[in-house]
Amino acid sequence: MKSILRTAAAGVALASFGIASTASAQTSASASAEAEILAALTINLAAGDNVLDFGTVAIGNIGAPANLVLAPNDSLTGCSAQVICGGTPAAPTFEIDGQPDDVVDISVPATVTLNSGSNTMQVSSFTLAGTTLVGNQITLDNTGQRSFSLGGTLTIAPNQAQGLYTGNVTVSVAYN
Repeated sequence: MKSILRTAAAGVALASFGIASTASAQTSASASAEAEILAALTINLAAGDNVLDFGTVAIGNIGAPANLVLAPNDSLTGCSAQVICGGTPAAPTFEIDGQPDDVVDISVPATVTLNSGSNTMQVSSFTLAGTTLVGNQITLDNTGQRSFSLGGTLTIAPNQAQGLYTGNVTVSVAYN
């Protein structure tokens, strides 16, 4: 009888082991995978409208820095009897080409230095204007295109040396 009980106990143990093995069998789940390919994003300057130009300026006896503000619509403010403005101010127009109807972030520098030999001036407080522009984001049209103009503020020191001051404003775009 003892031998039958031992055999039965061994059989139950083996059966339990088999059940435990089945209960811990491997299971799996699947996640979907995807990738969206967007049209290449490019930015270019509009032909003939490619310079941030504050015009010509003659300064008189100014006791503090003077600011000339060039709006994206080419209007210039800050001229006075002591800051005489001439020439034709112009704001550049940038053209974006990319994925239709997508939102694009526009990045402009905080300041840009203009140089004339060893003399410098700063352009800052850049402003943007364009259709569907909200802050520094623009929505491309259904053909993937859109343009915007760029203005800024030129700061002239009281003792600013004469000369032709030049520099570059680098504007970047990226999909939002």
